[in-house]
Amino acid sequence: MQTAMLTRCSAAAAVVVLLLLGSGSTRISVRSGVEQSGAIALTLPNKADSLKFAVLGDFGTGSTEQYDLAVQMKRVHDAFPYELVTLVGDNLYGSERPQDFKKKFEEPYKPLLDAGVKFYASLGNHDAREQRYYKLFNMDGKLYYSFKPSKQSVRFFALESTYLDPEQVAWVEKELKESNSDWKIAYFHHPPYSSGDRHGSDTRLREVLEPLFVTYNVSVVLTGHDHFYERLKPQKGIVYFVVGSGGQLRKGNIDKGSGLTAAGNDQDQSFMVAEINGDEMWFNAVSRTGQVFDSGVITRRK
Repeated sequence: MQTAMLTRCSAAAAVVVLLLLGSGSTRISVRSGVEQSGAIALTLPNKADSLKFAVLGDFGTGSTEQYDLAVQMKRVHDAFPYELVTLVGDNLYGSERPQDFKKKFEEPYKPLLDAGVKFYASLGNHDAREQRYYKLFNMDGKLYYSFKPSKQSVRFFALESTYLDPEQVAWVEKELKESNSDWKIAYFHHPPYSSGDRHGSDTRLREVLEPLFVTYNVSVVLTGHDHFYERLKPQKGIVYFVVGSGGQLRKGNIDKGSGLTAAGNDQDQSFMVAEINGDEMWFNAVSRTGQVFDSGVITRRK
């Protein structure tokens, strides 16, 4: 694996640094973005035929911070019309009455729902399993499922990582093996890799899932649980993200000595948007204040 050095960019330009990564052919280009007054400085191609999506996790608090971040999600959507949001768990904290679904989900994301954005949930350890019947989470009564959007050659695999029983593992392997999509993206709650002081890497999950992800060419894994944003250094050619900062936040919780972190933010709520076109996936991480603090390009494994 080659190491990479991130070069600071001037106010007039961005610098691209290429990282050639481990096993497989995954490649990341990291760009340092420049904040523009009055606008979110997205570094995404925004091509008409791309698959555009967002990633959100650990969000359902009903707090002012959650609502603030939802405003930024709509601002991004106005400029970059993503069609779906993958939810990486802990969708509601506390009680789950009808009024809670309204306060902690329907109201903050109403502008996105009204615009036709679909939310595809996975369940976290704080989520009742009955959430799989909630229509707006698009789980169709299933604890784990996969789906293929209409644009680009992509399949998402939503897993239930709190109770990873043998039946689910067999299902995951079968789904991954039979999929002929160029992009295979798994998302679930507990991170196989994380620098979180509170939780950190779930080695139990890693031992079971990582061999399948490597064998069947999963390119990207999206998770939550630790309440911050982290992009991990690629592991065996796979790019892992922790996006557990949609409502909850655990400030100062990234262990800077873990050696795993490529980029992180444990100081503010955030979400991620991404765009897939052909063999490349561009991503931007956006904070509650509308700043793009991490961005780059991933080339899929083959």
